[in-house]
Amino acid sequence: MSSEFNHLRLEQLQAAVAAYGVLLAKRAPSRGWLKEIREALGRTERQQAARLGITSSTLHKSEQSEAQERISLAQLRKLADGLDCELVYALVPRKPLTEVVQNRARQLAQEEVYGVAHTMSLEDQRPTDERIQKQVARRADELLRGKWSQLWR
Repeated sequence: MSSEFNHLRLEQLQAAVAAYGVLLAKRAPSRGWLKEIREALGRTERQQAARLGITSSTLHKSEQSEAQERISLAQLRKLADGLDCELVYALVPRKPLTEVVQNRARQLAQEEVYGVAHTMSLEDQRPTDERIQKQVARRADELLRGKWSQLWR
């Protein structure tokens, strides 16, 4: 995969997940969405279970599983459908994905360059800090133009 394609793919994915970032500040109700929405609609467990073709006991356990974050996505999607709701699922990066990749490239570049600089300092040939910083930047750029799978070795 070319470096340009990697950057484009990363930027597109970052833009796609950015819309979900506003949801980070929102938390699910402690009793879970299924129960909150069902009760807000005025439906009993028995009524909702009948709509879904399951027992009240199964619905009760499912609502508890959702509140305890133990429910599967497939099960949650089915139960959400029974409430005329859509399940929205996303992973929202804590930092922009481009920043994650750039930071990793810089970290690897620093490890490489500082390793060489340390060896050179043992021979009293350590480059200046300015030169080291330029080498780190240059090496990070090289890493970002290469195979990104190598960033995570």
